[in-house]
Amino acid sequence: MSTEVLRPHAEDEYAGELAALTAADDRPRPPAWRLSPAAVVTYLLGGRAGEEEISPKYVGPRRLIEVAVATLATDRALLLLGVPGTAKTWVSEHLAAAISGDSTLLVQGTAGTAEESIRYGWNYAQLIAQGPSEQALVPSPVQRAMADAKIARIEELTRMPSDVQDALITILSEKTLPISELATEVQARKGFNVIATANDRDKGVNELSSALRRRFNTVVLPLPDSADDEVQIVSRRVAQLGSALELPQPDDALDEIRRVVTIFRELRSGRTEDGRTAVKSPSATLSTAEAISVVTGGLALAAHFGDGVLRPTDVAGGILGAVIKDPSADRVVWSEYLETVVRERDDWAPFYRACREISG
Repeated sequence: MSTEVLRPHAEDEYAGELAALTAADDRPRPPAWRLSPAAVVTYLLGGRAGEEEISPKYVGPRRLIEVAVATLATDRALLLLGVPGTAKTWVSEHLAAAISGDSTLLVQGTAGTAEESIRYGWNYAQLIAQGPSEQALVPSPVQRAMADAKIARIEELTRMPSDVQDALITILSEKTLPISELATEVQARKGFNVIATANDRDKGVNELSSALRRRFNTVVLPLPDSADDEVQIVSRRVAQLGSALELPQPDDALDEIRRVVTIFRELRSGRTEDGRTAVKSPSATLSTAEAISVVTGGLALAAHFGDGVLRPTDVAGGILGAVIKDPSADRVVWSEYLETVVRERDDWAPFYRACREISG
């Protein structure tokens, strides 16, 4: 039975690139950093390290990544903010991998996340048997990052209850974690910092207190500026996912990728690519991440139920599922877009027929 993992951590998947950057990096490094800030930016955005080609992990404004990296070299934490699907988690993971060589010190924010996830917990069997002790203490990922001089990651910070969020205030301002039960504290070593991600589009969002927000430098990750940038992002991620899933790589999927991206961008913006026709926007976000999922699903259909060539029939169902989240309102939006935009494009006739067939 294969022991290969479905998705390696960034520091494992890109170990060769990180090693090449480390060997070629002659710039000053902040305490406990594996790479200099400039090399971290190269790792994220792509470039060269000696003879090694460094693949881009993020396609977007260089200055945003530079600001994010510079923030982590200071005593302020980093908040990556943006609508769903803007690569916040992806950027967070790769920043931690490049800086600390460890992207696994992660707290997943949910409505049920408890304060112990930020501070510390207890092994209750030992606690009952022996009382409070260091042996009974269960450190959180944040506490471990403080002790090991690494980056801690907090996903979906605004999904946590406000009182749990505020457990970060002392950690971020004083760089200490008091353990009152043991009359001691954990002091952060140089190199510790926090990367949090958040969005304000989904339901169940808890606003950050002003006291906590001041402890973060906020970097807003935008949706891709141009269709070409978005096509590039989708193409690269689809190729990576297809390889991990061992799907046959089609000779040319670019036409269908560009079609999916065009549809998502037009429905997001409320206007066609040429600016001539206004269209209604559905309730769905229609992010780049969803475009990647649609195309990957289409590749699976083409590989297992077709001839391996990605065709309009392979992506039509995925697009329908991505657009129609509210069955009543979104179905009307999609139907109007299909008839007023898609139908009028002569080279989209096979896609129009596929959509009509699957829509019933």
